[in-house]
Amino acid sequence: MPTAPRPHLGLVPFFVRLWRLTRPYWFSDDRWAARGLFAVVIGLTVGGVWLEVLFNSWNNDFYNALQEKDEAAFWTQFGVFGWLAALFIANFVATRYVSLWLQIRWRDWLTKRYVDAWLENRVYYRFQVTGAETDNPDQRIAEDVRLFVSTTLGLLVQLINSVLTLGAFLTILWTLSGDFSVTLFGTEVAIPGYMVWFALVYSVAGTWLTHKVGKPLVPLNYAQQRYEADFRFALVRLRENAEQVALYGGEARERANFRARFAGVAANWYSLMWAGLKLNLFTSLFGQLAIVFPFIVAAPRYFSGAMQLGGLMQTASAFGQVQGALSFFVQAYAQLADWKSVVDRLLDFETAVAAAEEAARKSPLRQEASPDGALAMEDVELSLPDGRVLIAGAAARVEPGARILLTGDSGSGKSTLFRLLAGIWPFGRGKLRLPPAGGVLFLPQKPYMPIGTLREALLYPHDGGADDAKLRETLDVQIVSFETGER
Repeated sequence: MPTAPRPHLGLVPFFVRLWRLTRPYWFSDDRWAARGLFAVVIGLTVGGVWLEVLFNSWNNDFYNALQEKDEAAFWTQFGVFGWLAALFIANFVATRYVSLWLQIRWRDWLTKRYVDAWLENRVYYRFQVTGAETDNPDQRIAEDVRLFVSTTLGLLVQLINSVLTLGAFLTILWTLSGDFSVTLFGTEVAIPGYMVWFALVYSVAGTWLTHKVGKPLVPLNYAQQRYEADFRFALVRLRENAEQVALYGGEARERANFRARFAGVAANWYSLMWAGLKLNLFTSLFGQLAIVFPFIVAAPRYFSGAMQLGGLMQTASAFGQVQGALSFFVQAYAQLADWKSVVDRLLDFETAVAAAEEAARKSPLRQEASPDGALAMEDVELSLPDGRVLIAGAAARVEPGARILLTGDSGSGKSTLFRLLAGIWPFGRGKLRLPPAGGVLFLPQKPYMPIGTLREALLYPHDGGADDAKLRETLDVQIVSFETGER
């Protein structure tokens, strides 16, 4: 079963690493398109906040018309509402469309970058032979990149919207609140813009409590993604090795393995359920209280006649906007917890890739091109990942066209030596002289058929260089050889 996630860095180091993860795309060759689309999203967000201000003003006019039973003004305000609603819908749809456009461009660029890094210097193979702590790199490239891009943009737009909303409605709420007088030690004290202070205290208290209640969600979300990926990997592995398992009759053992892996999924899920239940309970209570709270604090001025019904509704609406903007952390906490676990996984992946590339650059094994096409080894040492030496001081020379049979006991390092000669085994030292690229073909012990057409399979790993007639001739020769037993 997978181990629990290791502890992560503090907040400041985390944001430093997050910037290193985010920055490359915005300064890449696609930067101008990215920045342009993001500017459009910000412009539409500003437009959305402006519409909210107009809706807030509409609340005053509409409810005053109701209070004064002014039928003409009532129907006029319905017409105003229609225009505002149409603009709001158009703004929302446009913002969503442009955001999705930016998401797929960023995801496309980041996916290519991670795939290239994973394949560069055979990092994917080094992960396998070293047992790197970075589990399921396929999930990190496919799923975590998608979640990172969509959630990062979503949270960033929400944060900008909250800041703009706070700036737009703070003045409105301050003006509508008026002064609130309290008596302290026999002296009457007037508190200007008192509802702003109420909104601030309410939001800060809610944010602090939300963090206390929801903090366990971050490591639980991290672990859940790992458990899910390990379970999915086990299922895929059975599909890829169906014949071997069937010949062994290993269904019972595979079933036990699946159940054990899913037990980890379920156990962590129950922990997530409990942590989520507490957070949802608090945030729901916080949200419901936020609906009536502004009416409670504004009621004294309304009942004293200092404001009309429209003013009360406008004040309550402005209070809700300010309180909502200040409570961004409360509203987005569950999403932030999930997002941080995704970021941690991508940062871990980047760190592991960088470590693998650094190890490849520092390898004491030197490879040179053979001037005469021969394959030669000089003082080659072959070892295992744990440092145990299999072969030491090996020296050999294989001339072009020569036939060599390599024998030895099982586990003596025969297959590993071939991996070393192929340039994929990272644990060794010495000097290798190899024929030019493309001059040697190494066959794996387990056959591999790439995804694609028959042409692509015949030419693999190349993507051209032969016409159909040549490929048909090659296939005919191989079929005849197989039928006659010739080689």
